[in-house]
Amino acid sequence: MDNPQATDYELLAQQVGSLAEGTPGWLPALANAAALLGESLPDINWVGFYVAVAGPAGEQDLVLGPFWGRPACVSIPYGAGVCGRAVETNEPQIVPDVHAFPGHIACDAASRSELVVPVHVTAADGSTTVWGVLDCDSPVPARFSVADLDGFALIVRALEKFADLVNPAVRPARS
Repeated sequence: MDNPQATDYELLAQQVGSLAEGTPGWLPALANAAALLGESLPDINWVGFYVAVAGPAGEQDLVLGPFWGRPACVSIPYGAGVCGRAVETNEPQIVPDVHAFPGHIACDAASRSELVVPVHVTAADGSTTVWGVLDCDSPVPARFSVADLDGFALIVRALEKFADLVNPAVRPARS
């Protein structure tokens, strides 16, 4: 997409890092990140997170996390759709035409292009695993460029550095 006013991804990554730093658990950090991105990025209709979980039968799934936009698919199996492919391959995905993507999962019929970047967590031994994905949809075909992918990678690195992805989300008080 030819955007005369390029997005300042370095600034967005700094803002995401500042919002996440010191936040208890991952839920509020990712909620603020999704809200910031949704309000800052032009020509998008959905942005948010899917979190990797073990399904009831031991299968791996992605479950809907914080997002900005219309209601979305709640669960995506590994390997299914663009998000599932990103997790399965541990590679970012830029899809210029979601209708041409084999196995695309249509949560919003208005979406025409998609960008997905894996989010990783680092264990105490230094190994990394896929924690989930940052997903962004646009109603504009071929909306996302390599510059957008690089920018989303900066945002993901800020979350990996500052968000508490290891501990569960905050828990409500019980009486």
